[in-house]
Formats: sequence, structure tokens, C-alpha cells
Amino acid sequence: MKLVLEVTFRMGGVSYRGHRWEGNALVFEFERIGDAFIQVLSTRKVEVEVERVPEKVLVELKTKDGGKVFEAFERDGTYLAAEP
Repeated sequence: MKLVLEVTFRMGGVSYRGHRWEGNALVFEFERIGDAFIQVLSTRKVEVEVERVPEKVLVELKTKDGGKVFEAFERDGTYLAAEP
């Protein structure tokens, strides 16, 4: 089945790195590395084929200062998330 994720980030410079399963949670991996980024909202849309419906969809953002993980919610067949 096709799963669609739309994520809004607080800064530019974000790259999609892939996805992985952690138990029943599907984790989408993004990365922002470097020193300077434009302070503008940026949206990324990712479509992946998965073999089962996840119980949770998580977004993992890695940065040079560490990172954060936040959860997406489903609306009308699309998972939506925003960087806190």
C-alpha cells in the first residue's frame, strides 16, 4: 500500500534519508546539517510503499546539534506533521 507523509519544517535545508520500521511504528528519517539555513517554512512530501498499516508514524529529524522526533497524524489518507 502507498503511504503519503507531508511534513512542514521550520527551516530549509532538510533532506529525506529513508524510512524504517521500529516495531509497529514507521519512522521517516530526515536530516538538516550545516551552519546556516533560511528561516522559512518548508514542506516535504514523501510517498512510500509499505506492506502494512503502521500503528504510529514518526518523523526523525537529525541536526548537527542532535535532533528530534515527532509524531504525524492521519487525515484523509495522508499523514501530516510539523516540526515543533
